[in-house]
Amino acid sequence: MLSLIVMILGIIAAVYMAWNIGANDVANSMGTSVGSGALTLKKALIVAGIFEFLGAVLVGKHVTGTISKGIVSPAALPPNVLMVGMLAALIGAALWVTIATYFGLPVSSTHSIVGAVMGFVAVINISLIHWIVVGQIVASWVISPLSGAFIAFLVFIALKKTVLSKADPIKEAKVVAPFFIFMTAMIITMSVIYKGLSNLDMDFGMVKSLVISTVVGIIAAIIGFLFLRRFNESYADDPDKYAKLEKFFVYLQVMTAASVAFAHGANDVANAVGPLVTIVDIYTSGSVGSHVVIPLWVLALGGFGIVLGIYTWGYKVIYTIGSKITEITPTRGFSAEFATAFTVLVFSKLGMPISTSHVIVGSVLGVGLARGIASMDYRVVKNIIYSWLLTIPIAMAFAAAIFLMIRPIFL
Repeated sequence: MLSLIVMILGIIAAVYMAWNIGANDVANSMGTSVGSGALTLKKALIVAGIFEFLGAVLVGKHVTGTISKGIVSPAALPPNVLMVGMLAALIGAALWVTIATYFGLPVSSTHSIVGAVMGFVAVINISLIHWIVVGQIVASWVISPLSGAFIAFLVFIALKKTVLSKADPIKEAKVVAPFFIFMTAMIITMSVIYKGLSNLDMDFGMVKSLVISTVVGIIAAIIGFLFLRRFNESYADDPDKYAKLEKFFVYLQVMTAASVAFAHGANDVANAVGPLVTIVDIYTSGSVGSHVVIPLWVLALGGFGIVLGIYTWGYKVIYTIGSKITEITPTRGFSAEFATAFTVLVFSKLGMPISTSHVIVGSVLGVGLARGIASMDYRVVKNIIYSWLLTIPIAMAFAAAIFLMIRPIFL
């Protein structure tokens, strides 16, 4: 009877965690689109809701690495203890993300759930924690945002030199834009099909994925080139030439934003439902296997929670990402989203623990640096970095306290 109650509470806690992921992490994909005016807040929430749900349900990741992100081996703990501990981890992680969202701070749901798992394990036996994995996660705090910032900086500098600084930027964009269209379409396709469709029993492999992605990129570039040919007059003396130029990049920015939303739903839904699968598996079989796959109904539950969070509270962090760090336009937003999509693709395929939240913030900072240091609000940046540093210890403390409270009831 008690295990049934734990499972029911686990389902509720998983939806609550998914709601938090939607509320906080929707800014990863849509913050720059809203900040630049490429999408209204309402449209951004609709696009994010659709692609986050599709990513969660269609391409939801296997639970094996997400149960604890390698922090502790499930076999090291008795099943009933692991069951209650995962419940405490879900609640503890979700509480911290709720607090961060309230203050408009973009934090990592991945790091929150990792910290929460560490918290309840530390109460039992701190020596069970795999500190090498923890070190990799901490390293990703530095590597992922710096990588995003570096790539975004390069992309925006390239746009400035080849397009934005020219007397007739639209004329130059007709030459340069097809290349960016090619790269965008290629990266989006690659991020979806390369090791991304395992739940649909579709594994194309590296070479085939690269060929398919290249073909899609070429087709997209040709379509873009034909579309841009319509603008054949000179805009050198047009006072609105830069406003018209920015409209060229609205479509690319929305494309990259949708792809980040899809990838985020696919990858981060497991932060909410991964612990739930552990709970359900223990309830039904009395143990947890090393290779547990998230059932479709659990993915749908997580997707529903994410969409609910997007629609009810997603605007909070969107405004921080989209307008408070630095001023965003479609070209700047595209640079940040492109860098985020590329960085997440490369690091995730290398198997490195990475936070989409950290990457997009780093990418926006990179665009801000490309515009000049004076263009950024360092008070906002400082608060975001503080929230990153506090995520694991606070999530640990919350989960440990909750585990200590509920352990006497269920164990």
